[in-house]
Amino acid sequence: MENTEKKDKTGGILSEFHGVSTSEWEAKITEDLKGADYEKKLIWKTAEGFSIKPYYRAEDLEGLKDQINSLPGVFPYLRGTNTGKNDWEICQDIETPDPATANAQATDAVTRGATALSLNAQNLTSPAGVAKMLKGVNAGENSLHFNSSRSYIHFLGWLKEGLRSAGADVKKVRGSVDFDPISYLLLKGNFHYSQEEDLLEAVDLIDLAEKDLPGFRVITVNGQYFHNSGSTLVQELAFALASGTEYLAFLTGQGLSVDQAASRMVFAFATGSNYFPEIAKLRAARMLWARIVEQYKPANPESAKMHIHVTTANWNKTIYDPYVNLLRTTTEAMSAAIGGADLITVLPFDLDYKEPDDFSLRIARNQQIILKEESSLEKVVDPAAGSYYIESLTAAFADAAWKLFLAVEEKGGMIEAVKSGFVQDMVNESANQRRAEIASRKTIVLGTNQYPNTNENVLQKIQVEEETEDTKDNEIPGLTPKYKTISVFRGTDEFEDLRLATEIWENEGNKRPHVFLLTIGNLAMRKARAGFSTNFFGCAGYKVTDNAGFSTAEEGVKAALSAEADIVVLCSSDEEYAEIAPMAATLLKKANPEIQVVVAGYPKEIVDSLKAAGVDEFIHVRTNVLNTLYVFQQKLGVML
Repeated sequence: MENTEKKDKTGGILSEFHGVSTSEWEAKITEDLKGADYEKKLIWKTAEGFSIKPYYRAEDLEGLKDQINSLPGVFPYLRGTNTGKNDWEICQDIETPDPATANAQATDAVTRGATALSLNAQNLTSPAGVAKMLKGVNAGENSLHFNSSRSYIHFLGWLKEGLRSAGADVKKVRGSVDFDPISYLLLKGNFHYSQEEDLLEAVDLIDLAEKDLPGFRVITVNGQYFHNSGSTLVQELAFALASGTEYLAFLTGQGLSVDQAASRMVFAFATGSNYFPEIAKLRAARMLWARIVEQYKPANPESAKMHIHVTTANWNKTIYDPYVNLLRTTTEAMSAAIGGADLITVLPFDLDYKEPDDFSLRIARNQQIILKEESSLEKVVDPAAGSYYIESLTAAFADAAWKLFLAVEEKGGMIEAVKSGFVQDMVNESANQRRAEIASRKTIVLGTNQYPNTNENVLQKIQVEEETEDTKDNEIPGLTPKYKTISVFRGTDEFEDLRLATEIWENEGNKRPHVFLLTIGNLAMRKARAGFSTNFFGCAGYKVTDNAGFSTAEEGVKAALSAEADIVVLCSSDEEYAEIAPMAATLLKKANPEIQVVVAGYPKEIVDSLKAAGVDEFIHVRTNVLNTLYVFQQKLGVML
């Protein structure tokens, strides 16, 4: 709605509606809040430091004329690199390194809707192996993206010959290889061979690609590793841009043109659960990269186009309640599509506890097909354009990422910033903060740290791969860490360790820890606190017994002892705890000193007296759930 009054000149229904100013909206909001703090109730503070308002208006775009007037397919490509429609390639991720198994999955994928394949090249050491993996795959129509090769220099040769033997025209084959020395440095703490040798390999790869595989991009900038190590979205964007700039500077310094270098690069990002910020991140990424490439004065304007491969994040995925991962990856794929990704990979929902099967691979593929064919997200170029919120968010991301990018450049570029630990410290600080927010349930991960399915057991579903000594890698000097690293992990892994420990404990013949809810007194409070306690202890996989309510503390204690409970949680109101809790705690400890007595809530005026009476713990909304459950696991002998 515009700020100024507008009337329908035709005298139609619009003439009855008048513009409402921002001050009028604010006055109404303040009235409805009834004294509540506007900042606390309606302003969302993101991990990037942005303050997201509850609504946006046209006035929020003042000063962004260049941004909102940009066109699709036109420099600086904020609105995408296409002009006709928002089409993207549907990439199927195939994890197995076995050529025969991968081939079966690949041929099935391309006949059922996939238009790109992400393949594990770990075991591809000859043209014959490549041909075996790609047999029956129409390499001319479906792009091929390879990762995990031991030597990409050798692999490109094998790929060329393998494609030829498979009957493909190598000049028409499109794809990429995951060559990224900077990510190797960040993950391993050292270069593969040496800084110079690793970077010079990029020159050789570009030379090989230009001669034999013109449709292949041979340098991947893996922003996704920052994301999956717990970084903020601004850090993911800024460090990816800094890495890409490092490669550009080196390659042009070796005599290559910026057109040769930039056209051989692909940026790999992850999209997580922050739906609108992820859209803005991708839009800002294209714009900033175009501005960076522009400084090198490319002969071909196309060289400034960022080629983006988005993979749904693994950081926020869970092994408990895994079907929720389907909901997460769907919104993440939507963010990627609306943000204008060129290539999207949806990871299978069961990836983190087993090798994906036909079902999970099909679902991952069909999620994108539905977004394309049924939701028609590919019909409109940059459908987010003009949104007051997304345009403002795009500008905020671009500004914040650029400032961090410049900070990296001031340290001598990305590699020097990694050597000094600047990058790792920032990412690890963000990761620790995000872990803490999950531990305290400030960040909710459904089914894991909130609303767990206490009847679910996953131990038997987990497939454990045996680790084998890689003698080839042991011969590489660069395997010895010299610099700080970042670690790819999942935010829920500590909660899952707690719960898996409980399953293992029970499988070894022990009794699953039993929590008994001694509900008494005020009906509303005891129900609310019983629900809170069920969710709390369910996160560790404990058996929780709820009750309709007891008339006396003695009755509740008797029932708890009969149930052979390990933990008894008193669920009542703060006012009633003064009388009920000391009596119940005393009786329980007298009957069984090992029993753990817990109060749901924190009646601060009487906390000390309740502790003296035998209460062991208090659980409430400010409790660090993870740490508290870990203490209980130790007390009960489930974990050391």
